[in-house]
Amino acid sequence: MDDNYIRNNPSDNVLKELKQSHVFKYEKRRGLTKDEQELFLNYMKNSNKYRHWYPIFAVMIGTGLRVGEVTGLRWCDIDLDEEMIEVNHTLVYYQHEVNGCYFNIHSPKTEAGIRTVPMLGFVKEAFLMEKQYQEEAEIHCAAKVDGYTDFIFVNRFGMVQHQSTLNKAIRRITRDCNDAVLLDNPDAEVLLPHFSCHSLRHTFTTRMCEAGVNVKVIQDTLGHADISTTLNIYADVTKDLKKTEFEGLDQWFEKKEAADKPEEAQED
Repeated sequence: MDDNYIRNNPSDNVLKELKQSHVFKYEKRRGLTKDEQELFLNYMKNSNKYRHWYPIFAVMIGTGLRVGEVTGLRWCDIDLDEEMIEVNHTLVYYQHEVNGCYFNIHSPKTEAGIRTVPMLGFVKEAFLMEKQYQEEAEIHCAAKVDGYTDFIFVNRFGMVQHQSTLNKAIRRITRDCNDAVLLDNPDAEVLLPHFSCHSLRHTFTTRMCEAGVNVKVIQDTLGHADISTTLNIYADVTKDLKKTEFEGLDQWFEKKEAADKPEEAQED
């Protein structure tokens, strides 16, 4: 791979199998809650400083696309009239010791990665906002990667975005958002946690699970080749959701019991 003879390392999955066989445990990823998601999106949308970041992060939250799939999107990959997004490639960033840093376009690892994703209302709005912002700022795509160009999400120089830049932006937005919230209300219950771009993919998955979307639809939308990957996420989310629902049920029983006591006392 270092000498550019092959694009993928055939031994990558060996490490994955070793970790599974030795029962290595990973830190459980958590998506943003509904309140945190709303705080994150609203803060960017209403901020002059960070409003230009709203479209790309809104698209991530509203589609569940991987970072490379979002940054690799071209205008020809989306249909605003039919409100559909076609995912057929991913943008990969390399740091090479000899050749320096560069981007490549890769095909999805599996056939499941090639898919179409319906466009939610606020996702369509985000694309239109990005288009308007670039027209007003006179920003044009100047990047050309493996013959691909006309990328949707580019920086002010017209070059494609990469994951480290996006994660740094999230950290700055989180910091300033929390400062603004605490300044307004020192006892605020909802603050943004530490999270990354991949957390937004998990956030979208969580919203689908909460909405009761069929697990096969979730698998197809996320581009999971193995249903077990989807089921593991689904099980984690529904477990937390079930706990919350039962807390509400417990409160309902307590209220009903309290309401029934006066009647019992009158009968005595």
